[in-house]
This record gives sequence, structure tokens and C-alpha cells, in this order.
Amino acid sequence: MAHKEKIVVGMSGGVDSSVVALLLKRAGFEVVGLFMKNWEDDDDDQYCSTRQDLIDCAAVTDVIGIELEAVNFAAEYKERVFSAFLAEYRAGRTPNPDVLCNAEIKFKAFLDHALALGAGRIATGHYAGVREVREGEHARRFELLKAADRSKDQSYFLYRLSQAQLASALFPLAQLQKTEVRRIAREAGLPVHAKRDSTGICFIGERPFREFLNRYLPRAPGPIRTPEGRVIGEHVGLAFYTIGQRKGIGIGGVKGAGAEGEAWYVAGKDMEKNELVVACGHGHPLLQKDRLRAADLSWVSGSAPDAAAAYAAKTRYRQADAPCRIARIDDDFLELHFEQPQWAVTPGQSAVLYRGEVCLGGGVIQ
Repeated sequence: MAHKEKIVVGMSGGVDSSVVALLLKRAGFEVVGLFMKNWEDDDDDQYCSTRQDLIDCAAVTDVIGIELEAVNFAAEYKERVFSAFLAEYRAGRTPNPDVLCNAEIKFKAFLDHALALGAGRIATGHYAGVREVREGEHARRFELLKAADRSKDQSYFLYRLSQAQLASALFPLAQLQKTEVRRIAREAGLPVHAKRDSTGICFIGERPFREFLNRYLPRAPGPIRTPEGRVIGEHVGLAFYTIGQRKGIGIGGVKGAGAEGEAWYVAGKDMEKNELVVACGHGHPLLQKDRLRAADLSWVSGSAPDAAAAYAAKTRYRQADAPCRIARIDDDFLELHFEQPQWAVTPGQSAVLYRGEVCLGGGVIQ
């Protein structure tokens, strides 16, 4: 009898990763579930659902008939993801921890652990696809693809993976719609079939974000001013605001220069003067950018793209692809010019490049 390939599934206690484990077991693989604990600073039930998630995982693996292992990556998380996350906030940028978490924890610490357990590959509940491309007799390359369910596609968060990481990854939900995933879970009697999707940052849960950051970053109040220089309030510290933010700025009653009743938005930060710049109205020119510069580049496609071709890019996760061209590219920087101005392009977020359904990679917006 042929030896079954062992696949370790990263299980979170949610419906997506549970269905991944089920599908792989049905496909005849030797499946092991691995539950990762990445955070333990204040792991209480109010915001952090780790304990309940582990209980859910155990219930699911029981139904499927696979073993479950729990592993603690909190030290790696703090060192590789959280410290970088705080450094970005201190510099006035708005980082994307999910991007870092995938590259440093799920497809590095977790992958290493799985390979040490004798696994051939790992699988996760990400909505994305992988395609192997043969180039000549021996050369092969892997492409990261968008998921069939475009409203759930998570390729944006995976753009920092290497070719080796991609080669070791399976994304069994690539061709499934979310509704189908829930149906499969329900019909298989998985206890999490109706469990709500987790939102919020991968380690913070759904707690109030400013209150959380407060513990780690000092408050440094300063003026809130308009583009014309009028001071209209005081901010609590530039780290606590993001470009395009409308709620929680704290200048509710102040009349703007725009049309009656138009809202204020965070439009910029002057780090040297410790000033928060706000603009009135969603369509204010300061909130529209037709170009950006990205650094800390990473090409999941295996090599930098050809500057002459036409591309599309996302400057934030939930955004339609925006047609663009590469104005400059080298080892350190990528400069993109967009056909249409993009709203609230935010330093610290990622600009991710696509050619059709293929995710090529990208970098961190400067």
C-alpha cells in the first residue's frame, strides 16, 4: 500500500480551516490539525477567544477523526510580528499585521514545525490558490492566485511568501464559495458550521484598538489642523490615527470649509511638528493620490515584474484592483502611477501588484 502524504492543517477553530481538514481527510491524506497560540499578554475571555477556539478545534478534529496538536508561538510572534507592528505605529504609519503574521508565523514558524513533524506540506483556510508552472524539463515555479470567491480573496495578505513557502502550501478553499464551505461543514456535522468569522487583528481579537495601543505607545498630544493651517482641536498622539479615518478624531462639532455637514477625515501627519492634518469631505484632493512609492519589496512570483507591462494594484485589502503602471522599480523601491486617483493611500499598508488573477508581490507604502 502506498504511503499516505502527511499534511498538517493550521486550525483556528473557525469554519474555514475545519473544512480544509475535512476535505484533505476525505481526499485520503494523513491529516494532523495544529492549533497555534500566538498571544498571551492578557489572554482573557473578554476579547481573546483562544480557549474557546481550542475547544472548538478539539470538537471538530473529534468529528473528522484526526489528531490535534497545540503549539505556542507567542514568543516568535512578539519578536517577529508585534515588535515590527509597534515600530511602524511609532513612526506614524499604519501596518498590516496579517501580512507579517503570514510570512513570519503561519508560513515560517508553523511550516518549520510541521516539516519537523514529518509533513510533506501544510494547508490553511486562506481563500487563495496556488498553481505550479513548469518551465522547461526541471525548472518549476509557483503562482499565487486569487480565490474563486472574490469577496473573500486573501491573496493580498500572502504576497510576502517566498517560492519555497508557496511550494509547501495547500489552499483547498481556492475554488469554493464561502456559502459552500458552510454547507459542507453543516452536512458533515461540524460543530462550527455556523460560527461567526473572526474579525479584528490576528492577535488582538475584537477589543477597542486605541485602548489596546495605549498600553504600548505613549500619548503625545498635539494640534489638529486643516490644510490651510487653522488649528481646530488636539489629537492624543499621531500613532493613534490612520489616513482616511473619519470616526473618533474628536472634532465633531467643528464646521469645515466644504459643503454643509461634510465629515472630517485624517489626511496627513506631520511627524516633525506633531500635527495631525484633517480635511473636510470624502473627495478632498489631499485624500486622492495617483502615485505611490513602496519599499521593503517582496515578490511571491519569484522575480520582480517587467516594468513595461500593464498591471493592477490594491493599496488596501478590501479594494477593487486599480489599473496602474510601474514608473520605477529596483531592489529598494517601487513607484506606481495609477490611471485613476486612489483614495486614502496609507503609509504602512501594502501595495500589492496583480496581473489578472496572479498575485506578483508588492511592498510597503512609504
